[in-house]
Amino acid sequence: MVVEFNQLPDSSRVWVFQSNRGFSESELEEIKPMIEAFLKSWTVHGQALKAGFEIRYNRFIILGLDESQANASGCSIDASVHFIQSLEKEYNVDLLDKMNVSFKNGEYVAFKPLLDFKKMVKQKAVSPQTIVFNNLVNTKAEYKEFWEVPMTESWHSRLL
Repeated sequence: MVVEFNQLPDSSRVWVFQSNRGFSESELEEIKPMIEAFLKSWTVHGQALKAGFEIRYNRFIILGLDESQANASGCSIDASVHFIQSLEKEYNVDLLDKMNVSFKNGEYVAFKPLLDFKKMVKQKAVSPQTIVFNNLVNTKAEYKEFWEVPMTESWHSRLL
């Protein structure tokens, strides 16, 4: 069952997939119905899952799952990964590599491989207050509170 992302409870589990590039408006017009179709068919042991999604900054796909009805299983998580892999192939993007960093450069969202971002930290091209995207958040509450934060409040602080 697909619901609006903002209607999911804060306890909902989330997965954040960041793209190595922004999607165009025409790509988003294609991608949104594809995600909705996937979520409509997403099940765990034959039971429909209550899920929603949002796309932020034309770059991040966030899937949310209300686990109060049914928890995601290994098979249902695998299905979501296969779906994301299909988007990667269709749009020639990288959505699953966790060794990349997205951060704000003014109002612009920048993307760098982790090694390049480490160099930027050493060169002081980014500061401890640079806004980074902590894609390791697990729940909607964490996503709302700790996804878009200064580097000092994220795992990125290890790089300082």
